[in-house]
Amino acid sequence: MWYDIFEVAAGNGNVNRNRGKMSNNMENEIYQIDGVVENIVYRNDDNGYTVIDIDSGGELVCAVGTMPGIDVGDKIIVHGPVKQHPIYGEQIAVIKFEFELPDGEEAILKYLSSRTIKGVGARMAQKIVERFGDKTLEVMENEPERLAMINGISLEKARDISDQIKQTFGFRQMSIDLIRYGVRPEESVRIWNKLGIHALSMIEQNPYILCEEGIGIPFRRADEIADKLDNNIDRKLRMRAFLVYILKHNSSNGYTCAPRKHLVKICADNGHYDKSDVESVVDEMIDDSSLMSEIRSRDDLEFIFLPNYHKAETYSASRLQMLMRFPPNRIESIDERIEDIEKSDNIQYAERQKEAIRMALSQGALILTGGPGTGKTTTLNAIIRILSESGENVLLAAPTGRAAKRMSELTGCEAKTIHRLLEVEWNDEERPVFRRNEQNTLACDALVLDEVSMIDSLLFENVMRAFPLGCRLILVGDSDQLPSVGAGNVLEDLISSKVIPTVTLGEVFRQSMKSLIISNAHKINRGELPEINRKDSDFFFITQTDEAAVTKTVVDLCSKRLPKAYGYSLMEDIQVLSPSKITGLGTAALNAQLQQAVNPPSPGKAELHVNSQILRVGDKVMQTKNNYNIPWDKDDGTMGEGVFNGDIGMLTEVDEKNREVVVVFDDKTVRYTAEEVIQLELAYCTTIHKSQGSEFNAVIIPILNTPKKLMYRNLIYTAVTRAKKLLIIVGSPGELLAMVKNNERSLRYSMMDEFLIRN
Repeated sequence: MWYDIFEVAAGNGNVNRNRGKMSNNMENEIYQIDGVVENIVYRNDDNGYTVIDIDSGGELVCAVGTMPGIDVGDKIIVHGPVKQHPIYGEQIAVIKFEFELPDGEEAILKYLSSRTIKGVGARMAQKIVERFGDKTLEVMENEPERLAMINGISLEKARDISDQIKQTFGFRQMSIDLIRYGVRPEESVRIWNKLGIHALSMIEQNPYILCEEGIGIPFRRADEIADKLDNNIDRKLRMRAFLVYILKHNSSNGYTCAPRKHLVKICADNGHYDKSDVESVVDEMIDDSSLMSEIRSRDDLEFIFLPNYHKAETYSASRLQMLMRFPPNRIESIDERIEDIEKSDNIQYAERQKEAIRMALSQGALILTGGPGTGKTTTLNAIIRILSESGENVLLAAPTGRAAKRMSELTGCEAKTIHRLLEVEWNDEERPVFRRNEQNTLACDALVLDEVSMIDSLLFENVMRAFPLGCRLILVGDSDQLPSVGAGNVLEDLISSKVIPTVTLGEVFRQSMKSLIISNAHKINRGELPEINRKDSDFFFITQTDEAAVTKTVVDLCSKRLPKAYGYSLMEDIQVLSPSKITGLGTAALNAQLQQAVNPPSPGKAELHVNSQILRVGDKVMQTKNNYNIPWDKDDGTMGEGVFNGDIGMLTEVDEKNREVVVVFDDKTVRYTAEEVIQLELAYCTTIHKSQGSEFNAVIIPILNTPKKLMYRNLIYTAVTRAKKLLIIVGSPGELLAMVKNNERSLRYSMMDEFLIRN
């Protein structure tokens, strides 16, 4: 492609005009192109990412980047380096752009004829421009009654056109004005959608409004914007925003609330305020319900909540209290039914298993917990069987796709993700909205939730909102595993409240004791060093004290030793689990090494650079977020939608030109667009947190130079319990012992247990 470009000379701002093909150093230069938008090649209205052709002096220039509000006919100036795209050739990668209003009758006519303004086509544009000339846009914006004088334009339509012009120009002007405060174009889209035409004046009065839901600019950046404003900002506005910021930050670490004295101290110390001033603002925010306050009865300690977490925990607690006061009908002849299953299936339930079955069938709710090999699945299957034989409609769900799939395999019944069960949809802010709620409850007589330790407070609230009166609730999980990624302590709070009947299965069955994986998992849970010197079982420890040696051992195990000895495949059977993402033995480093060993580059093998990694045909990949709308199909012609966070599949096709890929998840084939492909990452190695709810035939865990904040018992316990047939730990016995001995779980402030025990 040949075109004219303007180069901003270093050091003086003079503009030099160059003509010619891109030279080797052009990617290091910042160029300026001005012209008229000739064509919108692609646009994402949600984030403003746009590909355009610019008519610059009679030649077309392709520009790509975040350019919200761009339309055909716009006069613009773009700034950025020239990039050589392997398919599309030379493009300006826009880092900054500026609008210029269409100037002159010809430019205005071209702008209006592009159908930028709804209801104004080429013929109508011609009429308007012939009538008002170069004053057309001014008239359209400020004098709609004059516009209505044209045949075919009613006063109502004229006012609508005027509103559209104001919206378009208002957004553009706001975007330009906010650039000087460091607001990025994609953020301007969110600001406009949230605040509308008065956004700029609202921000100038209170820049901390940018921290609100739907905009989501971090507090620190709002602080920087406040510093750039000339006017004096009410210091209370900053204090209020800072308090919310602290609580939101804590929620990302699992807290649903914080002790008031801690919150005030953090705000005062880090915001440089007097504690008395902070106390006063906290009281004001409680009075206007911006914050919620609760006193914990056992120690008279006051806790402060953000309203959404307070609502989640109080609602869930009240709903569970109602369930316990008005339980569903008791199933008759429970003991006889248990005996019938024992005879027909030739099994013998332990007494605690029978107790759990009785509770589930005679009361409104049951928490069934216990470690591996203690018979949770056997007990649950009996409960489901008796309920189904009694004519009750039983629904099963789990937090993740892999956990739901595993639940289906173990019970023989269909299980869904909780989001799918609640029929999730997504609003304009990409937040989940559930069709199942108080007005549209679940159609079931019993609801079984598995892996409850993974469910956070907000998700549990939505389950409770969809939970029908007279329904039975059975919660299954292992309270010694990792807690939820989101804020809350649902399973632990429910158990500690002692309001919900709970049965903990502690006896490991004889057949399970043959597995060193299971016996060692229980040792770890008791704080004992697992047996690591056996060479004749399913649990092995390989001592290595050097990261390079650990990496080499892990790669050899995956690519050679386990496939040769057991016939295991890294794609189907083997999963490497790392405590960390970013260390030398984290997921990023190990994925690169494993990919090189089992799926190296080769001529003709297509690949894409995505999120600082290479995705290549034949790679093992993981979906990193729930995507409920992406379509899939099966070989038998079945079609559906939805791929879930944690789903693992094989990348089978790569379209380098369009940046599209195809991934096969079990029997489902999914086609990813260029926008969706960023949801994928390599999955030869994943974090232990990502493995929750999953099981793998063989698990390999590297433990060496682990960050101290990740060296705790329930992390290694969770990792060990992911292995079904074979577990290999590679690294330092000392670090393993340190993890086992560290039972200081991350403290999580929550109060659902408190709300449950209140009358």
